[in-house]
Amino acid sequence: MELHILGTASARPASQRQVSGSLLACEDGVAVIDAGEGFQTRYADHRKRLKTQSPPVSLRAAKIGAVCLTHGHLDHTWGLLPWLQTMALDRREKPLLIIGPTSSDTLEALCAGEPIPPEAPPAELARQMQSWHSLGATSEGLGYKVRWILGDVVADKWVEINPETGASTSLDAMPQPEGWKQVKIVPVATTHTVPSCAWMFESKEKSGKFNRLKAAELRLSKEQQTELGQGRDLTLDDGEVLHAASFRGESIRPRRFVISGDTAEQAPGLTALEGVDVLVHEATFLEDTKDHATEHLHSTATGAVRTALACDASHLVLTHFSARIKDGNISLSEANKAGEGLPLNISLASDGDRVHLHANGHVTHRSWSQNGWTA
Repeated sequence: MELHILGTASARPASQRQVSGSLLACEDGVAVIDAGEGFQTRYADHRKRLKTQSPPVSLRAAKIGAVCLTHGHLDHTWGLLPWLQTMALDRREKPLLIIGPTSSDTLEALCAGEPIPPEAPPAELARQMQSWHSLGATSEGLGYKVRWILGDVVADKWVEINPETGASTSLDAMPQPEGWKQVKIVPVATTHTVPSCAWMFESKEKSGKFNRLKAAELRLSKEQQTELGQGRDLTLDDGEVLHAASFRGESIRPRRFVISGDTAEQAPGLTALEGVDVLVHEATFLEDTKDHATEHLHSTATGAVRTALACDASHLVLTHFSARIKDGNISLSEANKAGEGLPLNISLASDGDRVHLHANGHVTHRSWSQNGWTA
């Protein structure tokens, strides 16, 4: 899995940083995580840079199966509608799944066919979805199928909104992108001023490598090797039983890549996780303004470290920096000091970076500069 980071600023763009928006590429396809204003331009520029690589890297829109929104603040959502319309102009045909968190009260109102509760915040995603639908973001208006999904992440309750009728249908579970089989998208509850969540991309556990040398030494036929390779024990003519498990190396455990949006440190959903390989976590504030982080339910760099340690993360990527932070290395320095001597690798995200989680758990963070990417 590889994360392409297209924005690392917080509420407003800074000189070298744009607002939130990333893409996670995996063997099943690509998912967008947040799409703040200007997303489609940043996405197009990033694709052009990828094409200059040797070999070139593809991040085609046709591979995108899902948009995962962390919450409704505009620096995370307001670039979505123009991008959807651009894909319509490009004659997209593949279905698209759009998922985001909502409150329990809003979910109940939607299920009952009632209006969104008036006390719901302006940044409630249900409000935005209704607005986008009125502006033509429907399957009929766009020319390709779009599924609009909202969920109460804590209660694990989900509804699908019909943009043509406005009706909502309860779902048994949060749907996955069409055709995705190797990687599962899992919402993780976070703590912010509006309904919010992180998104975990979890690969399937994979069988270890088949020991072909051992099979050859036993002079097994191709048919016998196939039986063992598919996990079925084999009884030979002399009565000896060959156990399929003994022909497999150690299985490859699921890999977990977690990308959070805005959240206070140690959000319960995040700290309940374990075995996280990569955690991308906001670090909006520095230690000297940690009171602001607490007040606005954001995090400091050191708070991100505490969260990473709580979910047993191997690698922490800091992102979402306030415009007041002119040098991200200050955040990195504070995080490294908090994590000194602990089993945690920490890196600093900049716009255009790529974070690659390999199948063996190794993480490569490639930083972007005008000369290309360097690890």
